[in-house]
Amino acid sequence: MAPLGSAALICALITAVYATAAAIVGARTGRPALVVSARRAILCVAGLTTLCVVLLEVAYARSDFSLALVARNSSTDTPTFYKLTAMWSSQPGSLLLWAFLLSLYSSLALHATRRKLREIVPWATATLGVITAFFLSLMVFFASPFEAVAHPAAEGAGLSPLLRNPAMMIHPPMLYTGYVGFAIPFAFAVGALISRRTGAEWIHATRRYTLLAWMFLGCGIMLGALWSYSELGWGGYWAWDPVENASLMPWLVGTAFLHSGMVQERRGMLRVWNASLVMGAFILSLVGTFLVRSGILQSIHAFGASTLGIPFVLFIAAMTLGSVALVVARRDSLRSTHRLDSLLSREAVFLLNNLVLVGLCFVIFWGTFFPLISELATGTKASVGPPWFNRYTVPLALVLVLLTAVGPMLAWRRTTAARLGRVLRWPLIAAAGAVAILVAATPAASSATSLIMFAGVALVLAAVTRELVHGARARRSATGEALPLAAVRLVGRNRRRYGGYLVHAGMALLFLGIAASSAFVNQHDVRLKPGQTKRIGGSTVTYRKSVVRVFDDPSGTGAALSFATVLDVRRGGKHMVFRPAHNLYPSADPAAGKFSRFFDGENTSEVALRWGLRRDVWTAVQPDLTILQRPVAMADAKFGKSDAQTQATIIRALAQMYEARGPAATFRVIVFPFVAWIWLGGALLLLGALIALRRPPTAKRERARTPAPVRRELARQPA
Repeated sequence: MAPLGSAALICALITAVYATAAAIVGARTGRPALVVSARRAILCVAGLTTLCVVLLEVAYARSDFSLALVARNSSTDTPTFYKLTAMWSSQPGSLLLWAFLLSLYSSLALHATRRKLREIVPWATATLGVITAFFLSLMVFFASPFEAVAHPAAEGAGLSPLLRNPAMMIHPPMLYTGYVGFAIPFAFAVGALISRRTGAEWIHATRRYTLLAWMFLGCGIMLGALWSYSELGWGGYWAWDPVENASLMPWLVGTAFLHSGMVQERRGMLRVWNASLVMGAFILSLVGTFLVRSGILQSIHAFGASTLGIPFVLFIAAMTLGSVALVVARRDSLRSTHRLDSLLSREAVFLLNNLVLVGLCFVIFWGTFFPLISELATGTKASVGPPWFNRYTVPLALVLVLLTAVGPMLAWRRTTAARLGRVLRWPLIAAAGAVAILVAATPAASSATSLIMFAGVALVLAAVTRELVHGARARRSATGEALPLAAVRLVGRNRRRYGGYLVHAGMALLFLGIAASSAFVNQHDVRLKPGQTKRIGGSTVTYRKSVVRVFDDPSGTGAALSFATVLDVRRGGKHMVFRPAHNLYPSADPAAGKFSRFFDGENTSEVALRWGLRRDVWTAVQPDLTILQRPVAMADAKFGKSDAQTQATIIRALAQMYEARGPAATFRVIVFPFVAWIWLGGALLLLGALIALRRPPTAKRERARTPAPVRRELARQPA
């Protein structure tokens, strides 16, 4: 299997290099046959990388420890689901996933444009070939996923316990699909600049790929936040970790490009800006991949130091310098055909929206790389924490929410102040009402930032609702359809517009959850013995008992020991039972004792959660294992050479000793208000993106099924 996989990788690299050369020669000599050959070569690369993925997955499923990658990241007792998803938990496997997804994306995009953009496509093909060849060369020369082991071990090291979570195993492919997706608009932007076809055609041809990349990247970020919230045991969903930040930066720049791209399509403006944004989004995607691979910044997500840092830095530098040089060289052909007519216009608000998004990205970039910047400037590595990020990102987020509400209300080119006042009247009344309710009923009045954020969220939701109701009523008055049916058909008629409105509503709900859960979180750490009760923040918490599960992990992660606890929580007449646990996994250190290795290995917190629309109650436990240190050391000394059955019996006896003595444990109890709205907002954002992603009905079919009065009424609405 290793020789076949290695041969497939080498063939894929040679084919990618050929695709690049054939596309360049075909573009320069005007030979379409070579361009077609290059496109087919990319299809062959997709087939070869698919073969590599299948071979590696089969090796994981069979626990083939003759491959070093399988031996390092799997074991015979690893659950099947985690075996099949362990590929991207490793450095070589994640590189293979990158190349595999890139070849699929490239094949789809080049097939869809095989009869379009004839001047742009050859250069886009060459660009995609260069990127693909880079990732394949990393695997061929530096980190092969098919590296063979001369003497395979009988058992593998197993998957990291922190990764044994369904959200975490789906999270990396989502992120990578987003990262890789930005390569398509990047490649077509390069092709447009080289061929001097700098109109909006390349934006229109790649809009769906950009939206798809943005959607997958956003979904990956949300899954990562959910994993952090429910698995890590620290009590949060976002820690401003370097790799978290690295995934957010291209998403922010991609969001800006999706907005400014509409301005270029509609008004022929912001051409230099759009080319710079799409190139920046892809380069930042490479930076995110680099942070995970290089280990230059400390992160729970990083693989640690590796040999890939220098190749990545050189490639990112080449992409950055090449992009800047290309934009500068084509600045004459990138001049806008129109200018801004009024500050009260949709394009003006979109431009301001772009500046805020890029400002957010710059703040996050500076804070993320500040340790390297400070070390370069002063020789001392210093870092900034969450308070620093919050100080600068929160004001920008407030402005962004307000722009999200106002932007869709404005017309293109020019809007009068009187019309803006009319369309914003009811949304402003809704925002004022929300503020009044908050001041009267919650402690939000003590936080001006929270009040502004909640007012902005109410403004966005009211504005979106107004637009949907206004359009649905217009359709109902013309057709006699019921209002819900009219709303559904209205959205189906203009999916891009109303899908965007739903995305705005989802962002508003997400900001609502972030603002409420951050400003009004109630956290307590308390140490309790079994049977002890304590009053914590309006709740009565009772530690009932502790149960140690030996080789019986109910969460399905394969933990050898699970210290499960039972907590009774009474709050406002409600009785809730929580069962947080602390899992222990055997150490792979050969020098560890036969028994102590079960207690000194990796550990994870199994969080117990009670979800709710108004609040989440979150609990985690840290058991006190000091009473087992001496018995475990004695077991190592007296029974270190015993057989496996005897060892299991002694470990169960140690667990029973712990239960009988009932030592104290430290519990973290957190009440998060409205945190569920983060996940609901993310789901609504995803729904809006899916609606906007779908192709609208053709004009002929739409005319055939839409009555003439409806067409006349809808034609009077602003676009």
